[in-house]
Amino acid sequence: MTVLRLARSELKRMTGGLLPKLTILALALVPLLYGAVYLYANWDPYGKLNQIDAALVVQDSGATSADGTRLEAGRKVAESLVDGHVFNWKTVASTDEADQGVSNGTYAFALKIPQDFSKNLISPSSFDAANQAMLNVTTNDANNYLLSTIVDKLTTAVHTTVAKEVGEETANKLLTGFGTIHTQMLKASDGAGQLADGVARLHDGTVTLHQGTGELKNGATELYNGQVKLRDGANSLSAGTGQLSSGLTELKDKTAALPADAQKLADGAAQVAAGNAALSTALDTTVQAIPGQLAAAEQAAQQAASQAQRSRLVASTSRLVAAGVLSQEQADKVVADVDATPAPPASPAAGAAASAAAAKLQTAAAQVQKLADGSAAVSGGAAQLAGAAPALSNAVAKASAGADQLASGSAALAAGEQNAVDGAGKLVQGAQKLDDGAAQLESGAATASDGAGTLAAELAKGAGKVPNPDDAQKDSLSKVMADPVAVSNVSQAKAGSYGAGLAPFFLTLALWIGVFMLVQAMRPVTQRALASNAPAWKIAAGGWLPFLAVSAVQASLLTLVVDVGLGLDPAHPVLMWFLMLAAAMAFSAIIQGVVALLGSPGKLVVLILLVLQLVSSGGTFPWQTTPEPLHVVHQILPMGYVVSGMRHLIYGADLAIILPTMLGLVGYTLLGLAMSTLAVRKNKYWTLKTLKPEIAV
Repeated sequence: MTVLRLARSELKRMTGGLLPKLTILALALVPLLYGAVYLYANWDPYGKLNQIDAALVVQDSGATSADGTRLEAGRKVAESLVDGHVFNWKTVASTDEADQGVSNGTYAFALKIPQDFSKNLISPSSFDAANQAMLNVTTNDANNYLLSTIVDKLTTAVHTTVAKEVGEETANKLLTGFGTIHTQMLKASDGAGQLADGVARLHDGTVTLHQGTGELKNGATELYNGQVKLRDGANSLSAGTGQLSSGLTELKDKTAALPADAQKLADGAAQVAAGNAALSTALDTTVQAIPGQLAAAEQAAQQAASQAQRSRLVASTSRLVAAGVLSQEQADKVVADVDATPAPPASPAAGAAASAAAAKLQTAAAQVQKLADGSAAVSGGAAQLAGAAPALSNAVAKASAGADQLASGSAALAAGEQNAVDGAGKLVQGAQKLDDGAAQLESGAATASDGAGTLAAELAKGAGKVPNPDDAQKDSLSKVMADPVAVSNVSQAKAGSYGAGLAPFFLTLALWIGVFMLVQAMRPVTQRALASNAPAWKIAAGGWLPFLAVSAVQASLLTLVVDVGLGLDPAHPVLMWFLMLAAAMAFSAIIQGVVALLGSPGKLVVLILLVLQLVSSGGTFPWQTTPEPLHVVHQILPMGYVVSGMRHLIYGADLAIILPTMLGLVGYTLLGLAMSTLAVRKNKYWTLKTLKPEIAV
């Protein structure tokens, strides 16, 4: 019995009547019911979101920026959402109404734009009160869990759009500010240049000032030295005027009696002059009387010296002494001379002697006359002195008073000069400080001049580094600054829709389920074949071929309906069909082999394998995100390889993995045939369990 005859025999049995034919047809359509219908239902769910009612609450009151620009961001966001028709937006008046609608299912979710939305958007322009603008979203997973994820994507998109628009405006203002800064820095550079010129002139002035303060310091030093000398002179003057005042005071005291004494002198001098005049007259009389007296004396001498004449001579000399004409010694000498003169004889010689005596007296009278004249002159001078003495006394008194004032003034002058010396000293110190300050000012002015020049140069250099974009550049730069990161998606293989993204997984899953349903109506190995003498491998292959034939039909119908009916439009449709056939071949071999080997419990094993592959094949999320034990399952079972190969063929990715995948499916097919062959050998020998199994499903 050949393999084909065994397969044809089983197929005839299955198509021997109308009901078996309908059963085979129904089994062939199972993958369509699972795979195609599911893909049809979920082909483009995002394109139908506009059928979902969503509440939109706009409470934004707008805001005015610092430059007077009016911002109605909340209204613009609402208008863009409504115009976008992503959801069926329903404008709701209050947040309570929107929340109630979400709670009772009237609305799938609610998007609320608060009153301060625009105000907070422009708040970053005020550095002291920056707040984030909020979009409040209310969802309810009781309405739909995945809807929350979709809403998150929507609000993220709204956030990105609004942030980009606001960022562009802010960046534009920032760039405008840079232009203003550039212009102002140029002006500042010009001003700094003018400042540098002014500071240079200031430096020149400080040099002159320093020179002047040096001269002022020298002059102040000379003034101080002069004031010291003047102070010393004033002190000396004060001391001298003090002595003068003391001397004049003493002179005033000593000359206080001068007028009276001068008057007494004048009176005495007048008396002396009068006595001298009388003496002169007496002498003249005496001289004139001497010759006669001498003659008489001669006669008396001749007779006898008369004591009476001597007495008269003594009396005359006494009068002269009393008059102050003669001193007592002169008078005594005259008397002695007379006594010593011998009495002349009454002879001519006596006359000669008398003549000689008369001559002497004449000489004495002349002298007395001179004395009288001098006494008269003394009397006149004494009278003038007596007349001038009061004036002299008054002048001395005035001089004494003036000397006192001069002494006081000299003392004050000395004190003032001391103050002047102190002031001159302070002036010298101040001039020194002024000179030091002028030196520091000169140094600082030099530094300032250098700094101002550097400032001007650096401002000019800095102004060149500050951007000054034009309007076109500002528009371009503001867009880049608002959205600095652009994602350039280079899709090497891209699914055209949500359904196309799920197609590889659900097509593969539908094939497994379709083959799994075959074992419910088809026998993995027929009893007739087991009773024959055919080799085990032929019996196993003959039992598998009917499964392969029906599963191939399932794969072909599923591929046709999905490609043509749903518009999957795979990049490699023929290769996709071949891969579907290869997957049907491998799945049918494994399922047929497991059920043939294990019997009815094998169907449970096939179901368990289905569940394991559902979670490990990476049909929805990448298989790397599953727990570590499932990674081993992914590597062992075939569905993950089929899903990966289908993606490459449908989306147009690299085809290098297709051949290894095909070879792997051939390997799984051989594994299934091996299990089926083992089952045939096992079931060649009938047992009581074969005739009456413990369980039949």
